Amino acid sequence: MTRQCLTTSTALAAAVLSLGLLFSAPALANKKADTLAMAYDQAPESIDVYYNNVRIGVILGQTVWDTLLYRDPVTHEYKGQLAKSWKQVDDRTLEFELREGVKFHNGEDFDADSVVYTLNYVSDPANKAVTQENVRWIQKVEKVDKYKVRVISKEPFPAARDYLATTLPIYPAKYYKEVGPKGMNAKPVGSGPYKVVEYVPGKSITLEKFAGYFKDSPRAQPKIGKVHIRIIPDGQTRMAEVLSGGEDLIMNVPKDQAEKMQTVPNLQVVSGNTMRIVFLQMNTLDGGPAPLKDPRVRKAISHAIDRDAIVKNIVGGGAEVLYTICTPSQVGCTHEGAPVYKYDPALAKKLLAEAGYPNGFDVDIHAYREREQTEAIINYLRAVGINAKLNFMQYAAMRDQERAHKTGLVHWTWGSNLVNDVSASTPVYYGGGADDTSRNLQVKELLDKGDHTVDEKARKEYYKKALNIIADQAYAVPLWSLPVYYVATKELNFRAYSDELPRFWEMSWK
Repeated sequence: MTRQCLTTSTALAAAVLSLGLLFSAPALANKKADTLAMAYDQAPESIDVYYNNVRIGVILGQTVWDTLLYRDPVTHEYKGQLAKSWKQVDDRTLEFELREGVKFHNGEDFDADSVVYTLNYVSDPANKAVTQENVRWIQKVEKVDKYKVRVISKEPFPAARDYLATTLPIYPAKYYKEVGPKGMNAKPVGSGPYKVVEYVPGKSITLEKFAGYFKDSPRAQPKIGKVHIRIIPDGQTRMAEVLSGGEDLIMNVPKDQAEKMQTVPNLQVVSGNTMRIVFLQMNTLDGGPAPLKDPRVRKAISHAIDRDAIVKNIVGGGAEVLYTICTPSQVGCTHEGAPVYKYDPALAKKLLAEAGYPNGFDVDIHAYREREQTEAIINYLRAVGINAKLNFMQYAAMRDQERAHKTGLVHWTWGSNLVNDVSASTPVYYGGGADDTSRNLQVKELLDKGDHTVDEKARKEYYKKALNIIADQAYAVPLWSLPVYYVATKELNFRAYSDELPRFWEMSWK
């Protein structure tokens, strides 16, 4: 099954490659115009970071805005960004001395009001931020003086600094009060190295380097004048565009197609493993497919998929097979003691028969990216009698169906919004929130304790117990970590990082 999927994908790649080679010498118009052209597959749900959790929105969030702290992507060391220093006042309170002289793109001054208004607004459940898991730990943010604030958590929250360094950008208070999330989406204003100069929803975003970006930032001053991001859902079209010189950079390229690109003289292929995990979640709640309520069926699905073969033939790029639902590098992530469901189609069929489904059953499978991986999974399921029907759609639509409990199997990927802590992964899907389709109260209680326990040893033990229950009940199939293949013009100085974030401000023309 996997080999058939691979052959089809390779044939498509070869066809696109042939198309690209019909074009003349590589176009350098984008370099001459000092404009980096990038194509991406998913449109942001909103450019307001707190009302989006599609990866392109995360990329824009890090490009257009700044956070209080900065986490080095290689050493993971924390540095001051909008804050110049910080201290832990008590187990629930962080105090920040803020930088003076920082301005937002619209000329508004950055100060304590910016921090207080932004974080208090988005952490208020009434304002319905999409990324509740990122802000629900905040009790309140207090202004001490014009350039000093205190961030107070509801309970001790050991991961607070990582969130404040990655996924909680600060907005201009006066502007955000005036326009709100809708206005921030329509005309974004940040303090980051690039500003948004044009946004056509669903089609493109144009960024321009911010000449007034503050010099003391731990991030580099931007070098490329403009970045133009086009939304092109079709992978073959994105490939053709980068081959013809119409685009300078694409990402999330399938393994076999990226390998074909390595033979094109004017292109470079860069890859690396990331924090993003891939898993097949199963809806066990009322309203979901009846077969998935039986743990024997869920375990049969786990045994039906040859994860090693899919990683080798389709995923590639240093991906590693997972055994629990978390990113291996995250604080608190472990697979110690968790059951391992090895590829065993005979056992899968036996479990299905024991559960009363000797001839299998029909089920929907939802997915939004890495379609070739979903198709391989479907082939393995069909081999044991499970007829999985693919529903491939944009992320937000899929998420809304899942939250309405209208899904059966969901092929999820999750990058933890850059946060390198288990609190940003496992509790999102098993902590009782909108995306939890198993609602195991014992798991929720253990994850809550892990999130709020300061003692590192005890914290890890809580997470371990929760991860083991999830695995033992087979609420999901942990699949693999997801590497990213980038294809870019050789004229671009570009580096890939494990947090899956293209850092436009570091890029330059050769």
